[in-house]
Order: sequence, then structure tokens, then C-alpha cells
Amino acid sequence: MQLKIMPKKKHLSAGRAPLMLFLCQMISALEVPLDPKLLEDLVQPPTITQQSPKDYIIDPRENIVIQCEAKGKPSPSFSWTRNGTHFDIDKDPLVTMKPGSGTLTINIMSEGKAETYEGVYQCTARNERGAAISNNIVIRPSRSPLWTKEKLEPIILRNGQSLVLPCRPPIGLPPPIIFWMDNSFQRLPQSERVSQGLNGDLYFSNVLPEDTREDYICYARFNHTQTIQQKQPISVKVISAKSHRQRPPTFLTPDGNTSRKEELRGNVLSLECIAEGLPTPIIYWIKEDGTLPINRTFYRNFKKTLQIVQVTEADSGNYQCIAKNALGAIHHTISVTVKAAPYWIIAPQNLVLSPEEDGTLICRANGNPKPRISWLSNGVPIEIAPDDPSRKIDGDTIIFSKVQERSSAVYQCNASNEYGYLLANAFVNVLAEPPRILTSANTLYQVIANRPALLDCAFFGSPLPTIEWFKGAKGSALREDIYVLHENGTLEIPVAQKDSTGTYTCVARNKLGMANNDVHLEIKDPTRIIKQPEYAVVQRGSTVSFECKVKHDHTLIPTVMWLKDHGELPNDGRFTVDKDRLVVADVNDDDGGTYTCVANTTLDNVSASAVLSVVAPTPTPAPIYDVPNPPFDLELTDQLDRSVQLSWTPGDDNNSPITKFIIEYEDAMHEPGLWHHQTEVPGTQTTAQLKLSPYVNYSFRVMAENNLGRSLPSEASEQYLTKAAEPDKNPTAVEGLGSEPDNLVITWKPLNGFESNGPGLQYKVSWRQKDGDDEWTSVVVANVSKYIVSGTPTFVPYLIKVQALNDAGFAPEPAAVMGHSGEDLPMVAPGNVRVNVVNSTLAEVHWDPVPLKSIRGHLQGYRIYYWKAQSSLTRNRRHIEKKILTFQGSKTHGMLPGLEPFSHYTLNVRVVNGKGEGPASPDKVFNTPEGVPSAPSSLKIVNPTLDSLTLEWEPPSHPNGILTEYTLKYQPINSTHELGPLVDLKIPANKTRWILKNLNFSTRYKFYFYAQTAAGSGIQITEEAITTVDEAMASRQVDIATQGWFIGLMCAVALLILILLIVCFIRRNKGGKYPVKEKEDAHADPEIQPMKEDDGTFGEYSDAEDHKPLKKGSRTPSDRTVKKEDSDDSLVDYGEGVNGQFNEDGSFIGQYSGKKEKEPAEGNESSEAPSPVNAMNSFV
Repeated sequence: MQLKIMPKKKHLSAGRAPLMLFLCQMISALEVPLDPKLLEDLVQPPTITQQSPKDYIIDPRENIVIQCEAKGKPSPSFSWTRNGTHFDIDKDPLVTMKPGSGTLTINIMSEGKAETYEGVYQCTARNERGAAISNNIVIRPSRSPLWTKEKLEPIILRNGQSLVLPCRPPIGLPPPIIFWMDNSFQRLPQSERVSQGLNGDLYFSNVLPEDTREDYICYARFNHTQTIQQKQPISVKVISAKSHRQRPPTFLTPDGNTSRKEELRGNVLSLECIAEGLPTPIIYWIKEDGTLPINRTFYRNFKKTLQIVQVTEADSGNYQCIAKNALGAIHHTISVTVKAAPYWIIAPQNLVLSPEEDGTLICRANGNPKPRISWLSNGVPIEIAPDDPSRKIDGDTIIFSKVQERSSAVYQCNASNEYGYLLANAFVNVLAEPPRILTSANTLYQVIANRPALLDCAFFGSPLPTIEWFKGAKGSALREDIYVLHENGTLEIPVAQKDSTGTYTCVARNKLGMANNDVHLEIKDPTRIIKQPEYAVVQRGSTVSFECKVKHDHTLIPTVMWLKDHGELPNDGRFTVDKDRLVVADVNDDDGGTYTCVANTTLDNVSASAVLSVVAPTPTPAPIYDVPNPPFDLELTDQLDRSVQLSWTPGDDNNSPITKFIIEYEDAMHEPGLWHHQTEVPGTQTTAQLKLSPYVNYSFRVMAENNLGRSLPSEASEQYLTKAAEPDKNPTAVEGLGSEPDNLVITWKPLNGFESNGPGLQYKVSWRQKDGDDEWTSVVVANVSKYIVSGTPTFVPYLIKVQALNDAGFAPEPAAVMGHSGEDLPMVAPGNVRVNVVNSTLAEVHWDPVPLKSIRGHLQGYRIYYWKAQSSLTRNRRHIEKKILTFQGSKTHGMLPGLEPFSHYTLNVRVVNGKGEGPASPDKVFNTPEGVPSAPSSLKIVNPTLDSLTLEWEPPSHPNGILTEYTLKYQPINSTHELGPLVDLKIPANKTRWILKNLNFSTRYKFYFYAQTAAGSGIQITEEAITTVDEAMASRQVDIATQGWFIGLMCAVALLILILLIVCFIRRNKGGKYPVKEKEDAHADPEIQPMKEDDGTFGEYSDAEDHKPLKKGSRTPSDRTVKKEDSDDSLVDYGEGVNGQFNEDGSFIGQYSGKKEKEPAEGNESSEAPSPVNAMNSFV
């Protein structure tokens, strides 16, 4: 018998793009393949592909563009109606239609007014198969009217009273966004006490003196025209009262005890209660007959506004707001009714039928109140449309019976109630097409023997053709038990053999004709390695060779390459490769490893490996120890569906006992040439019971292992093909992630051929919204790893299942995993952005989190953009690059480090999801306080004189505020680097030069200099300088020592002392006593200093008891004071005292410690008057 493919067959091809049949409203319908050549010839009714929104608000400053795009075969023509009557665009010179399109452009920028073209427009796309219509597009220009002029009297009230400042903005299109600011365009702060209502009014629960201001201004922003209108400023003056009575809450809005609210399904329900009282009341919300929905409820405006997003009919009921303070509570009940504009339950779908077939169009919608369903045919109400005997209307369903080509039309379903309407176009296209073969003629297929062969026969026809396959010119029939014929026309040969070679003919037939196509199949011999490389143990320095002989189909050209340890061979001349041999000369230890021979053809590849072990040379022969020889005589017995017994004979163990056998298998059907590990058994066992999987063409081989390694594999066993069965497992790694805001991409890791358990592997992909009541939607796809669901709502959780199936049945029911449809950019900016300036370089930013529903994706975090707009000191408005800080997760605060002190900053906050950033929050401006300045840019000391130094400096490069003054501190440094007294001097901030006077000459000074702001002292800079030397005084001191009279006087004194010594010596030798000496002996005064033997001078009495005034050149008294009448020389004598200080004008104000009287005789000091030059240099 001939094998035929009928339309109702229920399995599809794996790995091919199938021509699928799908069920449409429980009736079979034809799907047109997306083949370009086929689509060029097939007629198709029009389909609207793009149109402007129903409520289209235009900018009156720009040209009006009304979109209408459609496709069809032949290409459709377009016409328009305006306000229900034909719109003749040829008579209006300002209106043009885009060629090949229905899109209108109305040129109002050159002349004309937008108001002239207000109205309701509808587009019709028509060809010989029918007419599709667009929605009713209502064109309205946006309006941003000015505020009416009004005279606003100042408002005067007492502290604690309530206040409502009305806004009453002009009525615009669309309605404006209201906000309150002051004259400086700064938003007025709001709190639980002061807040803006939904109507735009500003409510004060109670006023405070700080509410007094003259610039309460209400602004209306019209986004469509990007304009802002402002109300006249309102002046409010709050008079402080000595005492103000507290009072319980009362509502400022809404009025009375009850009110009503109506909202549409899917919108945001906003309920508002604002109360006055003293102290400020707190607002609470409850639902009387239920609980507030957890994930859809948000509080705004300090809990004065309750919002429920994506409101449903279940949210109807009574909501109660409660205002409470310390003196009492009050409540208001809002009765909420949720209505619904029409929404689809089942939208009508395009229907492609063959002549004499049946079909249905279903249009099912819901709403509150229940919508009315009406049908149109080609844009005409079906009641007055031309009659079609094949068509029957049954409410929301049109039933077609035995359609003809003239039944082709475009049907419109209109579902409407008082809150809106839905309009859907769906065509019925009746095609009578003879069969066509879409696969290229004489296609050549080449397959390796014992592998599956798939021969394509893509086809189309209406009615759906049946497919038959023949082999050979004589038309021999193909038997069903040998071949698998798939629904898309593909012929599968599960295990192709040599006799499968030949010409195959695919024949497609329907009642309108027949088509056929020939394809050719060639079966090639598999590539085999008949001489494999063998394990080798060689000594260092020797030569080793590996052999690899390949047998292949004579029509295929193989390429052979060698690998070492799965990588390329070393680039070394010791490695040589000829036709079928690898030779390694002068082997060293690094050459050890695994060598693999790989043979490739265009259809298959095989490989074989051997291990090289390098050992040290042995002087004497030793027993040969080697890996075992391969097992042989493999035999399969007890062959069952899921098991088989394998037995073998071990090879020689080569003097090392076999420890275990390793069994491997090859799947010649799915992975030929690739061996997998099956199991291991002890070395004493020569049989094994092996577990098998369905639909696998098994071959087995065995390897033996001892302490030296593993043997070569045995020869392969005979092949054993197990029967097909349903899959045992489902795909893994199932995920659902959207790539676009309106889709869900379902991916999974497919089963491999071994896991398929049978032919015709496919996947049943199922999905439904996690939080909805919808049924599972399922589709069966070919052996792929991805399926895209289009038209999903943005970022909605879905439950997903992917189940494997083949021709034998389904795998076990899979577990559902959760995914999400595609993300979109967040809609809402973070609100209530607050900045707390911590110090001059650090600020803390807080913000309110955005509603999770508005994020429309996975929350990644929040991102702060901040920039230094201008300097608070210079008010410089040059642009500075913005900086960005991102805070991960749901954090609602963050620190901004590294700010510049005394600067003007602006920031905004944006929420970030996986798609990107949301809108920015309103810019928040803050100022950093003053900081301490940096060090002065430079400090130079110039023009030194005897008693003055001039300081010049550059102000700090970073003042970080307003400089208040400079501080200069300085002190002298003596010759031992000890610091003198510190002088502190304040210098005005506008100075950059200062002269220090009354300094000591020839003295080194150290200076400390820094700037100051109101925040404190900055970093100091130091410098040192020296005053100049008084050369005249220095030269005068030197001249005294060189005068003749001074030299003569010194010689006379020396002569007198010599004579006195001689007289004393003579008297002592005569035994006489020196009276003074006797007195000294009697009193033994410890202050008496003996005569030094080295210089011949007499000891002297300390003049500590001498209280006479000091003379010029004398030593200091014991109390170490210098009297006022002493000459300047006293200052020179005691210049090395440790307590000396100078006042700010350079005069001496301290005490000098006198030296003991023995000191002048020590060292090299002379008895002459000390030089003032030396005294001053002692401070350097």
C-alpha cells in the first residue's frame, strides 16, 4: 500500500520548521506558510497594522499626522470619514496621504488652524477580498489657557487656625499638573500639617508663624505643549497669639460624613481625606467590608491619599478614612463603585478556509455594564450588508458553513458600553489553491550509514493536500513500518542503510490538482580507524611511533590530525607525521601523555587515542609488565526492552592482575562514533547485566584495567536497537524572561537524542498568568529550545511548563516554574527627595520608594545624578559634568561623599530596573557649608633690612568659603636652633603683602601663615628668613681691638701683673704671710676659686655679694637682672641667656642669666667687651 499523510495526523517533525495545523474555535483552519514566493501569489483581505490612538490629542503648533497602515494582497486602497461622512482629501490642499499608505498629514504649520480639523476620523483599507476599518480616532488640539486675572487680598489669621489656599487652575487639554512654589521657583515644603490636595488646593491643618510669606504661587504645567502657567501670588500673614486653643479634627475635604466615588477597571483608584485640627491630625484608612489589597495599595501625601492600582470590580465597597489627634477622632465613609469599559475575553481571529469547509468567528467581551456586541461586514453593519447564505449570526458568534470563495470578507466586532468600546477586524479568506511543493527540486541528501535520514517536502494547498512518497522510477510504495512520515511532509528513515540510496518522489494531491518533487539520497560508508595507535612504554632518548590507518567512503576525502593531551602537537622537529603514522624521536619525560588520531570527513569524524609512558633506561632486561590486552568475543544475550546481558573473554593480563573491566556504549542512531561510560565490574567478572534506554541503537565495547593502566578497547559488539517509548524526563533549565515589554520568551535545555526515547521529539509549552484565573494556554513546538509568547502585559509573573513528547506519548507532568514577561522602563520617579547636609563635603539623600507596580521590572536599585551647578562664592554658571552614584536594591537613602565646600549642588533620583532608568525626580538643590581653606598658594619673604621683612603671598587656591583674615605667627631661632617667643598677628583678608618692622638685625625668624574662614583655620604654610647685618657696628668693634693705645694698655697691665707675681713669690720664700691669704685660711670661704696652674692667674672672689650697680663691661649680678640705666653693652654680654624675649617691635623684654665668674676664663673667651654682632647671631 502507499503511505499517505492526512491532515489529522497528530505528530510533528523534530528539528524541522513544520507546516502546522491549528484549531481555531474548535474548527480546523489552514495556516499559510511564510514563504515569500508563496505569499506573492496568494490573495489576502486587508489587515490594519498601525493606527493612531482613539483619543488623539495633538500639539496645535505641529502638523497633524493621523496614522493608518494596512497590508493585504492585492495592496489595499484607503479612504477616510470625518464625523461620519466621507472626507475628500483631494479638496483640501492642506491634507496629503502618504503613498502606499492611509496615513494623513495635515499641514497646519504653514497655514490653517488645528481647531478646524477637530473631529472623529475613521480609516478604511479595502481590496477585492474585503474592507478593514480603524478605530474612531477623536482628534482634539491640546489647550493650555491662561489664568483669569483676579485680585487676591492678603490673608491674615491667627496662629493655630486652619487654612485652604485655592488653586482653581484653568481647564486645559489634557488637564494640567499642579504644584506650589515660591518666587524663587522652589517647591514649598509639605508635611502632615501642610499638603496639596488632588484638586490642587493647598491645605493647612493649622498655621504657624513661619507660614507667613507673600509668595504662595500655584503653578499649572501643561505637558503636551510644555508650558507652565502661574496664579497670582497669595500673601499669608500669621499673627502670633499668646495662647491658642487645641481642637479635635474636622475634615477640610471631603464634605459631610459620606461621599461616593466611581472608577473604571484597570485604573488607579485615588481616595483623599484632609483634616484640620490642633495638634495636627493623623489619617488612617480601612475597608469596612474587607481588607485592603496588599500588593496594590499605596499611601500618598502623608497617608492623606489612598491609592489602589489596577482596580477591579472586587475593590468596590465602603472605604473609611479616620482623622485622629489627642483631642478626638472623626471618620468619613467613601462608597466606591468600580465600573468597566469593555475588555476582551476572546477576540476574533483571522480564518483561512478551503471551499466547502466550515468555521466560526467568536467575539466575546466583558465589562460593567455588560457590553453590547455588534457585527459589521467590510465596515457595514451586518444587518444591511450583502447577504451570504454560508453565514449565520448567533450573538457573539458567526458560524460559516460550506463557504465559497465569494464568502471572503473582513468582519468587524464592536463591543461597547457607556464607558468605551472595542473594535476588532478579523477576515475570512476562502482559498482554492492547487498543491505546491515548496522544497527545491532535486535536492541531494548525503547520510552516513546506520544514521537517520530526513527528506523534506514542504507543501501548501487549499484544501489541504495529502502527501505520498515513492521510491524509484517505478514508483515502489513506501511501507509504514519502515518509514516515518511527518505531518509537515518530511520522510524519515530511522536507520539508513546502503540500499536506502536512490531517488524519492514526494506527491501532494488535493481536488484541484497534484504536484510532485524528486529528491536524492546517497548513503556513505562510515569513517573507521582500522589500525589504532597502541599504548607504548619507551625509554628516554629512544624513538616511538603511533599508527593510525583510516578506512572511509571512497567519495569522501578525510583529513587526519594528531593531538597530544587534547591539544596541538608541540612545535618541535622531533615530531613527524606522514600518511598514517606519528613518529616521536629522542623521547623525553615531557613527551609522555595521550596521543589522539582524529579523522574527519564532511559527514562524520572518528578518533582513537593511545598513552605514551616514558621510563628511565634499564641496564638489564626486566620482566615485561604491561597493561592488559583487550577483551574479545563480546556477546549479547537476554535481550529485553530495557536490559541486555553482555559477556566477554578477558585478554592477557601481562603479568599484572586485572582489577576491573570498563564497559562503554555507542549510540549509532544519535551520536555515532562517540562512546559513553556504561558501567564497571570487578576484574573477576566476565558478564554484566546492562540497563538500556528506549530507541537507542546500542553497540558495546569492554576495556580491562590493571595497576599499569587500561587496555585498548575490545572490538565493538553487535548492534542492538531498543524499542521506542515515551520520554522519561522533561527539559531542564526552564526559564521565562521577556525580551520586550510585550512578550515572554520561554527557554529550556532540550533533551538530547539519547533522552528522546523515540522519534518525533516535540515539546508542549504551557503558560498562564500566576495571579490570574486564566486557563493554561499550550502549544506544541518542534525540537527547539525557545518559544516566544507575544502580546503579554508588561512584567507580569507567569507560570510556565515545558513537557516533552514523542510519537509514543508524553513525558510525566512537569512542575511549573515562574517567570516574568518583559520589563519596561519604570514609569514613576522617586518622590519626597530630601537632602541632609552632614558637613561641607558629605550629604545624605533620602527618598521615598516608588510603587513596585510602577517599576515594571526587577528592581536593580536607585541612581543619584548630582552636579555642582555653580559656586556659592562666585555664582559661576559654567557647566560641570554630572556625577552618578548607584545604590543597589531597595535602599531609600545614600551618602554623597567628596563634595566641595561652600558650593551649590543639584541632584535628582531615578529608579533602575533591568530595562534601564525611570524618569528623574524633580531636581533638588542644596548648598554645602563653608569649610576650612587650603594653604595659601605661596609665601615669599622679600626686601630684608636690619629691622624689617616684607611678606608677600597668594591666597589659597581653594578658599572653601569667604576668607575672614590671615594669621601670621613668627618667632626667632637662636644658634642652637632653639625657638624664641611666638608672636601672633592678624592680617585682613584683602591683603596679599605685609611689612614686619622693629625686628632684630641679623636674626633668623620662622614664620607660620594660614588663612581663616568662618569654619575655622586652614592649613598653614611655613617659611624662614634672616634680617641683615649692621656692618658699621661690626667694623667699629673690630677697630678697638687693633688700636695702638689699647695694645699699650694691655701690655702695661701684663707687666704689672708679672711684677706682682715676682714680689709674692719672694715674700713666700721668706716665710711672710699675705694678709688676705690669712683671712682666707681663717674663714675657708667655699666661694674662693684657687689659682689655675695652667694659665698662672689668681683665683678671684665671686662678686655675688657685690650689690653695686654694674659698670660698662661688668658681669650680671646674682639675681640675673639688668637695670634700666645699664648700657647696651650689658645686652651684648648676656646675649646667650636662655630666657631672652623680644616684644613685637623688636625690643628686649626678658631676663638674661649671667654666667659664673669662672666661665670667662674657660675656653677661648677673651676679657674684652663682647661684640654685639655675636650677641645677635646667637639667635640664628
